[in-house]
Amino acid sequence: MRRLRTLAARARAWLLDYAYALVAQVRAALDRTDPAVFRDGDRVPIIVLPGIYESWHFLLPLITAMHGHGHPVHVVDALRRNGRPVTESAIAVLDYLHEHDLRGAVIVAHSKGGLIGKQAMISGAAPDQVRGMVAIATPFGGSTYARFFLNPALRGFSPRDATIRALLLETAVNARIVSVYGSFDPHIPGGSALPGARNVILETMGHFRVLGDARVLDEVERLAG
Repeated sequence: MRRLRTLAARARAWLLDYAYALVAQVRAALDRTDPAVFRDGDRVPIIVLPGIYESWHFLLPLITAMHGHGHPVHVVDALRRNGRPVTESAIAVLDYLHEHDLRGAVIVAHSKGGLIGKQAMISGAAPDQVRGMVAIATPFGGSTYARFFLNPALRGFSPRDATIRALLLETAVNARIVSVYGSFDPHIPGGSALPGARNVILETMGHFRVLGDARVLDEVERLAG
C-alpha cells in the first residue's frame, strides 16, 4: 500500500510538473519584456542561466522576485534557447561577464544551466567575478533517461557523456555551489546531489515546479549575503 501511495504521488508530480512547464513555455512565447529592464539594482548582481530549450522567460517569476529584492538580474542573450553544447555556452557566459564587468555575481541556473555555470566557473570565472552558483535541478551526474533520446543534445545528459564526466572530476569549485533539487525529479532519477557542494532537498517534487519553491529564493539570498 505504501508503494502504491508513493507511485501515485510521483505520477501526480509528473502531471503537475508538465503543467508548470507548459504554462512557462506559453508565457515565454507570449512575453515581450526586454530583459534589460531587470539590470538595475544596488545588491549583488545575478546571472540567470535557463535549462535546455528554455529561454530566459521560462524563469521570469524567479527573475522578477530576485529583481524585486534589489538584485540587478542579467540575461545572457547569446544563449537564446540554450541548445548549444555546454562548453560553447560557458564561453558565452564568460564573454558576458567580461563585457559587463560583473563583480561578485551569483549565477542562478536551472537544469542544464547549472552545467554551463559550473563549466564557466572552472574555465575562468574567478571568485571575484562569480562568488558562487545556485543550481536548481541540475543533472551534475547526468540522467539515465538520456540514452532513450535520439536528439544528440538530450543524449548529452548521459552519465557516460564526456562533458558530464569531466565536470564531475572537477571538484575545486563545488564548495561555491548550492545544488537545490526536489525530493523526486522525473527527469533526473539519480538526483542532483553534488559532492562538496551545499545540497538542499526540497519537499516539492518535480524538475520544473521547484523553480517556484520559496526556498530557492532563500538560497539565492543566503549565497548573495
